[in-house]
Amino acid sequence: MSTHYDCIVVGSGHAGCSAALAAVEAGCTSVLIVEKAPRDWVGGNGYFTAGAHRTVHGGLQDLLPIVRNVTPEQASKIDVDPYTVEDFIGDIKRLGQDKPDTKLVKSMVESSREAVEWLARTIDIPFILSFHRQAYEVHGRQKFWGGMALSTEDGGKGLIKAHMKALEKAGVEIWFESPAVRLRVEKGTITGLVVQIEGKELDLSASSVVLAAGGYESSSELRAKHLGSEWEKAHVRGTPYNTGDGFAMAQAVGAKLIGDWAGCHSTCWDANAPADAGDRELSNQFTKSGYPLGIMVNIYGQRFVDEGQDFRNFTYAKFGRQILLQPEGCAFQVWGADMVPFLRKEKYGDEIVEKICARSMEELADKLLEKGLKDKECFLKTVHDFNAAVQSHRAEHPTLRWDPAVKDGLSTQSTTEALQLPKSNWALPINQGPFLAVKVACGITFTFGGLAIDPDTAGILSKETDAPIKGLFCTGEMVGGLFYDNYPGGSGLTAGAVFGRKAGGQAAKLAGKSVK
Repeated sequence: MSTHYDCIVVGSGHAGCSAALAAVEAGCTSVLIVEKAPRDWVGGNGYFTAGAHRTVHGGLQDLLPIVRNVTPEQASKIDVDPYTVEDFIGDIKRLGQDKPDTKLVKSMVESSREAVEWLARTIDIPFILSFHRQAYEVHGRQKFWGGMALSTEDGGKGLIKAHMKALEKAGVEIWFESPAVRLRVEKGTITGLVVQIEGKELDLSASSVVLAAGGYESSSELRAKHLGSEWEKAHVRGTPYNTGDGFAMAQAVGAKLIGDWAGCHSTCWDANAPADAGDRELSNQFTKSGYPLGIMVNIYGQRFVDEGQDFRNFTYAKFGRQILLQPEGCAFQVWGADMVPFLRKEKYGDEIVEKICARSMEELADKLLEKGLKDKECFLKTVHDFNAAVQSHRAEHPTLRWDPAVKDGLSTQSTTEALQLPKSNWALPINQGPFLAVKVACGITFTFGGLAIDPDTAGILSKETDAPIKGLFCTGEMVGGLFYDNYPGGSGLTAGAVFGRKAGGQAAKLAGKSVK
């Protein structure tokens, strides 16, 4: 067993794999990934994603060379609008209420397209156009929306499988059940890492260490400390091994913490899903993001969010929090028969989620009482008032047409009738049976607070000097300052690859093996 490496990466998720592979590509000849989890849990949170990557691009023709699921005939019936640097930066800043670090965001966004190309060409990540998540068929054409079009074959499972194949080919070692204990530091420079193997500590030397160990979302104690006591009830969407260990190690050597430590990515999640970890088989299928097609109500039958505020991939990461803040931390999503065909089968299929179906709204209310609804009359009034407001708006705007691929302006607000809490787009009356409801809870994905890094090198900054700590880098969910309050879907995996590449390149330089 070797105890010296050019680069050691902590964490086997998408970001850590990207860093390790970039280090080898840049010239490192000995790279090790240490992973706290057993082999069966390889891949961190990346495994539990849909594989979505948000990137700058020039439209359909720019993306076609790197995707595997589009024939020339299909391409002639697809609409993908370009997504510019300004669009991407604007979305992160807008959703983060202008709090994200401008230089960090700019660095990530401007490197996004190159990183995606690298993943496709060098790592052989199986990218596809995300018809099943990011497009609707409108007038015979597949129309992509929300600025994002890329995902991977078999989602996060396919993403991590491709990484494992690439790591083996590159000669990168992975040690499982080998938690990092502390960083080795001499005269302010990181010189290696101490890991625990079979209960014993082992000293490893390296010219650089890359921290890619995820956030603290799997620790109920840290969730309660940073996010609030109600977050102890949140369902963990992904790996149960992201418990904040990396932050403690970094702080012990003087690393600077930064960002939204009271914020996180949290989604509408199946209320019947496991509480403390994701399911390796169903994975991301527990996500329930069909709310723009209907309404969401709490156990007292009251709506609590504007379901049509924005495209789903701009709201899904914050609506989990809103569900958690409701009584008992759960809610119901409700649709009429006309919208059910638009629900994604991989999320709402008969074998995936418990469906509550009824021929009438009265019957649906009775069935919801058995599932936790507390106020039947309030629920029925909510639906009645919603339908009336929708009809009033349609009467004033008879030319508007429902279109799920654009913000269509169909709302509940008119001059004659307006709800206190609007639905701003895609508002259709829920009056065609049979009706469907599912029960949802809050699923926490990752936390936003993290470590301060140099935007150009991914070097972790010192709390005392604000300068990079030599030999210490960071990527993935441990990076702080990038997201606040909310985030545009698909940005996390992209950021992991971008800063992983930067860290890997720097690791080769420190090892004196950089390939020019």
